[in-house]
Order: sequence, then structure tokens, then C-alpha cells
Amino acid sequence: MHRLGREPFTEVLEATPKECAALAKRLLLPAIASLTCRYRLTLGEGETIFAEGWLSAEVTQICVVTDEAFDDVITENFTLRLVPENRFSEERALELDEIDELPYEGHNIDLGEITSEQLALALPAYPRRAGAALEHGVDEVPREETEAEEAAPRPNPFAALATLAGQKNAKEEE
Repeated sequence: MHRLGREPFTEVLEATPKECAALAKRLLLPAIASLTCRYRLTLGEGETIFAEGWLSAEVTQICVVTDEAFDDVITENFTLRLVPENRFSEERALELDEIDELPYEGHNIDLGEITSEQLALALPAYPRRAGAALEHGVDEVPREETEAEEAAPRPNPFAALATLAGQKNAKEEE
């Protein structure tokens, strides 16, 4: 924080291979090949710091469909408001329309930890390798119907049952 002045301060963090391995273990990923985050920090009122971040990571994830490892590139842009711990409000931090707010203690801000947290938030909850498809299941978002399809009468899903019931009754009468 002591390097912040009236002008925005730029900082670039690049994780070492050892840090990538430790973070992969923490996030339950097979591997993180690289992790870089560029920050622009701006000092605001009352020791508030605005942090704009541009994150890029090469990660290995496990596909939820095939259970196979695959490589993926994660990119994320984010904005945070860092406030002194004594001015931090849980209620304000949870407001959805506001910029995410994080507390900091003393005069040090752990940009490495913030980068780790932002990567964790950017990872997909259900990672899927490109081209992986479910064999028997809904795998696509339903498409919108055209006007002609909407106007056309839909077949009765129970018509086949009625036909079978009619055939059964005919056999019983014989």
C-alpha cells in the first residue's frame, strides 16, 4: 500500500511452478501450468483501494462427462474494493449490485491470495472438455420453436397407449 499515490499503480503477478502446484492442490485441480494476473490499483477515500484485475491461467481440469483430464485457458476480468478491516461491512460486501469488497489489515495487501480466490471463482463448477457429450440425456438447451411448429397440432403422447388398449380389448372380445 505504501507504493500507492495519486496515480494508479500497476502490478503484475506471475506464479512460479511451485506456487502453481500448491494452488492446484488447494483447488483440487490436476495441474496449473501458468497463472498471471495484472492489477491496476487506485487509492480512494479513507484508505479504500480500487483494484482492477486481468487474470489468465492455463489449468488442467477433470471433465464431468468423460472423467478425463483436459487443458483449459481461464481468463477473467474483475474489480474489487479493498477497505481497511475496521471499516469492512459484511452486509455491504454481500450486496449483489455493488463492487465486491474485501478487507485488508495493516498496510499490506496480499495480491497473491486475491489472485488465487479470483481463479477459484472463475473456474467452471462443472468443467466439460470441448466436444464431450452425454450419451443418454439432455445435453442441449431446447431451441425456440418457429411459428409454424407452434401452430401445428402436436401428437397426443397417449395415442399409442389408446391404440394398444384398443388392440387388447379386441383380443379379449374374440
